Amino acid sequence: MSFHTPTGTRGARFPLPAPVVRLVNRFTARRVRSTGGRALMGGMDVLVLTTVGAKSGEERSTPLAWFPGGDGTWLVVASAAGQVRNPAWFHNLAAHPDRVRIELDGQRIDVTAEQLHDDERARAWADLTAAGPQFGKYAEATDRELPVVRLRRRPDAA
Repeated sequence: MSFHTPTGTRGARFPLPAPVVRLVNRFTARRVRSTGGRALMGGMDVLVLTTVGAKSGEERSTPLAWFPGGDGTWLVVASAAGQVRNPAWFHNLAAHPDRVRIELDGQRIDVTAEQLHDDERARAWADLTAAGPQFGKYAEATDRELPVVRLRRRPDAA
């Protein structure tokens, strides 16, 4: 269950200042919670990912597009819109992969996070960029490999 994706040397600039992003994320998370997250972001389904801060230990919630990962799992991409660095939620997952929760369809589900690597990542990447072509554009904007993370329901949460 290793999490490792180095920071890139080039990447897109995020078009909004951090306070605006936090406001949009709060609004989107509320909307996901009230609607179940169906087709919210550019026609893609959205979940709310709650992680535990790597340094702060506080819960942090982020709305993310998700894709079916097979066997009842969910896939998310740490794209940060093609920025040079991985998003903060990815670092939180790396620090605490077993202290993660998602919300979708009116449910709160405890999950475990696992970064996909090598052939498994390549297969998932092909599927999710076919379903969400903007992720391919994000990948072109940076020289870092965008991490793909599988979220699997924790057995004790079933």
